[in-house]
Amino acid sequence: MSAGRGRRRVVVRGVVQGVGFRPFVYTTAAELSLAGSVSNDSCGVIIEIEGATADLAEFVRRMRLDAPPLAVVESVECLEIPVRGGTGFHIAATSRDGTGRTLASPDVAICAECVADLCDPGNRRYRHPFVNCTNCGPRFTIIASLPYDRDRTSMAGFPMCARCAGEYADPADRRFHAQPIACPDCGPRLSYTGPGAGEPVAAARELLRDGGILAVKGIGGYHLACDAGNETAVAELRRRKRRGDKPFAVMTADLDTARHITEIDETAARLLTGPARPIVLLPRASRAAGTETGGRAPEFAIAPSVAPRNPDLGVMLAYTPLHLLLFGLPGDPPGPRVLVMTSANLGGEPICYDDTDARTRLAGLADAWLAHDRPILVPCDDSVLRVVDGMELPLRRSRGFAPLPLALPLPVQPTLAVGADLKNTCAVGDGRYAWLSQHIGDMDDLATLRAFTDAEHHLEELTGVRPVVLAADAHPRYRSTAWAREQAGERPVRTVQHHHAHIAAVMGEHGLDPAAAVLGIAFDGTGFGPDGAIWGGEVLAAGYKGYRRLAHLRYVPLAGGDVSVRRPYRMALAHLRAAGIAWAEDLPAVAACPPAERAVLAHQLDTGLGCAPTSSMGRLFDAVAALAGVRFEVDYEAQAAIELEWHARGVDPESGNYRFARPDRAGDGDGPSVFDAAPVIGAVIGDVRAGVPVGIIAARFHDAVARLVLGLAADYATPATPVVLTGGVFQNALLLSAARELLVDNGFRVLTAHRLPPNDGGLAFGQLLAAEAG
Repeated sequence: MSAGRGRRRVVVRGVVQGVGFRPFVYTTAAELSLAGSVSNDSCGVIIEIEGATADLAEFVRRMRLDAPPLAVVESVECLEIPVRGGTGFHIAATSRDGTGRTLASPDVAICAECVADLCDPGNRRYRHPFVNCTNCGPRFTIIASLPYDRDRTSMAGFPMCARCAGEYADPADRRFHAQPIACPDCGPRLSYTGPGAGEPVAAARELLRDGGILAVKGIGGYHLACDAGNETAVAELRRRKRRGDKPFAVMTADLDTARHITEIDETAARLLTGPARPIVLLPRASRAAGTETGGRAPEFAIAPSVAPRNPDLGVMLAYTPLHLLLFGLPGDPPGPRVLVMTSANLGGEPICYDDTDARTRLAGLADAWLAHDRPILVPCDDSVLRVVDGMELPLRRSRGFAPLPLALPLPVQPTLAVGADLKNTCAVGDGRYAWLSQHIGDMDDLATLRAFTDAEHHLEELTGVRPVVLAADAHPRYRSTAWAREQAGERPVRTVQHHHAHIAAVMGEHGLDPAAAVLGIAFDGTGFGPDGAIWGGEVLAAGYKGYRRLAHLRYVPLAGGDVSVRRPYRMALAHLRAAGIAWAEDLPAVAACPPAERAVLAHQLDTGLGCAPTSSMGRLFDAVAALAGVRFEVDYEAQAAIELEWHARGVDPESGNYRFARPDRAGDGDGPSVFDAAPVIGAVIGDVRAGVPVGIIAARFHDAVARLVLGLAADYATPATPVVLTGGVFQNALLLSAARELLVDNGFRVLTAHRLPPNDGGLAFGQLLAAEAG
């Protein structure tokens, strides 16, 4: 080796393709006067670099610490190789011979530079609805396979024009090796079908201004859009989608507009404007309270049917150039400032993304179609988050996040975890990493099962994981579990108890040691227990390997299964019966149950016919909501509990005496102890009959559950034992905040979900860990 000079082979693994990594390598090498080459292959980015020893060390340091913002560097491996001499640095052709694994990037929202190009009349991409660069644009939804090159994406059918090809080949250009690169000369192309004529975006904007409903083809599928301020249009969209009262998400062009309709703190602003651009659930702007428009300019008014009676709005910012064009560029005729932007499907169906399928499935939903000819290879719904105590809480992890890997605290063999039946996502894991799919949906529809199969196959293709083990929920009638058994062949299927998987997911997200033990408090709606009951109010001593049930909410009968889930008044009557309280007609929940149904329900509860015992905390929330007169029937999952939380916000529980009954000591050695909601039910009834306002009843109930959590931690944990709060009930911001504050104030270490949903959308991650450890 020459004195002071060397050559190294550097392999960078991680999310390093489609994120500007090769231009970064090229620029860094040029700045340090290093010679060599860089290329993609199936294991990542391969660099050969030669120059002064000190400069080589600085180059490697920058690879580790100064990577482009969209890159995720998993590892940087260096090998000294013989000096070859030579000058200059170049981009080599992609190799397909690697034996490792690279990682695909999620879809990335349009960057500021591309927004400037879109809005600049002097730029050749002015008003081009597909403007993108190395720093932004579609990734996951257009990738067929890796390595990430144009011929392996849905852009393969769009040959680059000479100018795009020049930019693509120029390492100094920000579109260097941007695989979706395009311009008006080389496609893709927009099309508009519907009333009106002219340029597609102009025709679509006119339809929206006139109160029409537009199907818009986006990055991961079709949306249905309408003017969020037009009550007639929104109500009609709600009717066509058979949406019930479930809220719609809305989209604005910029953060300033979003601030007119919602309260946005620093964390929310960061999420809204970040590269993922999720839907963020936010409180409505206080200046909007009290009147239909709240004194705002009419263009910021939100129609009542967008989110009926809801104090929150789900807001996202425009994340594609097409979205920005729909809102209009400077000089365009005025149009809606806020759009409803909801996935194009009927309730329970997967998102529509295929053009032919869209024309059939959306025929009764949309008045017009704004489409394009770039195929979507992978459907991907919008992600949804909320902010609790300044921290993000995912409710749905999908576009902008999938398929980013998550580190595993223990190595796993190649494994497929199939998740749950609600809010399904699947996951594959191998070694120290796991990859979760996009949100797939509820597995009660044949189309969703097909979408699940497609998503799983694509995830295997992108990651190269070939599962030798499958992990599934222990529920014997879950469709996801049945799918796993049907597809397993000779491979073993390891089942994991539902709440154990919830707890393991949070443990894994926080990187707890494989030998760690926690106190897990898992509150949700439904989870199959090994005793055949429906669990959901659980206190478990847990590790990755297993769990022991320490305590649970006292069982009450769940009569008729899903019927009682859809009609919370039935759960209210079941809890009244369990508490020994008569079904008096002066109670709203009793009056809400028709007499004939009441008689049948009484017979079921007396005989056990069609009943399953449940310890569900989610169903207790439903029962209290009905007892307080908040909600007797629901149009969407957890509606009663959600509305109970609304009523409790900002309300002082005053001198409420709601308390759960707990045993004098934690367990008796013969099985789990039981905490009883009967005293809470009795206190609620007393307040209802005394005319106490609903908000105070709701606040007292939330306070009681939070104090229950503290009491359970005091019974079963020490300050050295981490307390995990998980399950769908802990999507409730008021409860999560109150319980966490009480625990922290009393010296407990609290672990909650921040990167994965606490609901069933994060279950597959926990299944991977529990299946391997067990």
